[in-house]
Amino acid sequence: MQLFPIGKVYGFMAQRKLWAVVSTVLVIASIVGVFAPPGPNMGTDFKGGTEVELAFSGTVTDDHIRDAVERAGFSSPDVIRVNDEENPNRFLIRVREVSSITPEERLEIESALCFGDNLDATRCPEAKQASEVKFSPGGDKITLRYRDTPDLDGIRQALAGGVGGVSLRDGDNNPSLQNARENRVEIQLKSKGDQLMDGLRAELGEQVVPAHPLRVEWVGPKAGALLRDAAIKSIVIALVFIMVYIAFRFDLRFAPGAVIALIHDSFVTIGVLILLQKEISLTTVAALLTIVGYSVNDTVVVYDRVRENLGKLRGTSFPRIIDVSLSEMLNRTVLTSGTTIISMMAFFYWGTGALQDFAFTLITGILLGTYSSIYVALPLTFWLDRKFFGKVVPRKKASGGVRPKKAEAVV
Repeated sequence: MQLFPIGKVYGFMAQRKLWAVVSTVLVIASIVGVFAPPGPNMGTDFKGGTEVELAFSGTVTDDHIRDAVERAGFSSPDVIRVNDEENPNRFLIRVREVSSITPEERLEIESALCFGDNLDATRCPEAKQASEVKFSPGGDKITLRYRDTPDLDGIRQALAGGVGGVSLRDGDNNPSLQNARENRVEIQLKSKGDQLMDGLRAELGEQVVPAHPLRVEWVGPKAGALLRDAAIKSIVIALVFIMVYIAFRFDLRFAPGAVIALIHDSFVTIGVLILLQKEISLTTVAALLTIVGYSVNDTVVVYDRVRENLGKLRGTSFPRIIDVSLSEMLNRTVLTSGTTIISMMAFFYWGTGALQDFAFTLITGILLGTYSSIYVALPLTFWLDRKFFGKVVPRKKASGGVRPKKAEAVV
C-alpha cells in the first residue's frame, strides 16, 4: 500500500526552523508543567500512600465515597471511577496515609508487650517479658518471641484500646502462636486498607460496601522516592547507551540528534500526561522506555537510508539528501506507526485502569516519535554537520582574492 507517490521528494528541511520553534515551545511548556501547579499527578508508586479498588454492591457516586472516606479519618482522598461495563460502581480509592508505625509508637507498643528497659515488674514479670519484637515494613504485622510460654489473651488485652495507634485485625486466631518451641507469636494489625473499608461500611452500610476489596496496594514515602529515582536513572541510562550505539553504528554526528529527539519525545509525552492530569506511575515509566525503543528504531531506519544515499548522491547537498531519504521512507514510517497505533487503540478503548493509561502513553509517544524522527533528529544532524563537520571551500570575490566559507555539507 502506497500512501505517498514513489519518487516524489518532499521539502521537509525547508520547514525545519518552524518545527524547531514548535518543538522547543513544547519541551519548555512540559518542563514548566512539572513545576507549575497542579503539576504531575504522581501515582502511589512514587508519592506513597494506600490504594484500594473495590466494586460496590449498590449505586454510589464519587462525592458520596469521598465524603465517607474523609469522615473515616483520611485526608484528601482521590476517588476514580473505573470503566467496567459489568459493574458500573467500581472505584479506585487512593489516600496518602500508609500503614507505617513511627518510632514513638513502636516504643509505646513495645512497652505494652513487655519488651525493653524500665518495665513495671508487677505488670511484666520476667516470665512474661518478650525477648524480641519485630515490626513488618508495612506496619500491619508484629512478630514477638517470649522467654516463656506466651499469654495470648494477655497480649490481646495489652493492645486493646488502640495502643500506639494500632488496632488488631478481627479474628479469633489473632494473636496466634507460630512456633511453640521458640514461643514465637504473630500479631495481625489492621492496615490502612482495612481501616478504610471499616470506615466505608460504617458510613455507607454493609449492604453497599463489599466484604473484601478487589485489591489493596501500599507504598511508603521512602520506597516511592527510591522508585522515582530509579525510574529517572533507567531512562537516563537508556539514552546514554542509545547515544553510544548510534555513534558506533553510524557516525558521531548522528548520535546527538537521535538522543535529543528521544529526550524531546519523553518530555513532551510527560507534558501531555500532566496537561490531561493522567496518573504517572511505574506503568508510565515502562511506556516511556517502550517509546524510547520504538522511536530510536524509527530514527535508525531513516538514518540508515541517509547513510546509503550519502554514497549514491555524491555532489548533492546534505539537506537534499535528507529530503530524499525521508521521502523514500515516508510510506514505511506512516504505515508502521499507523498499524501500531491501531493496535494500541484497542487496548485504550477496551482496557481499564493501568492498561488504558499505558496504551494512551504509547499512542502519544508513537505520534511524537514519528514527528521527531522527521523534524527533530535529522534537522539537528544537519545543523551539527554544518556547524562542526562542514567542509571549507574557496569562494572568489570580484575584487580578487579568496575568502573561505563553510559549505552546506556538500557530499
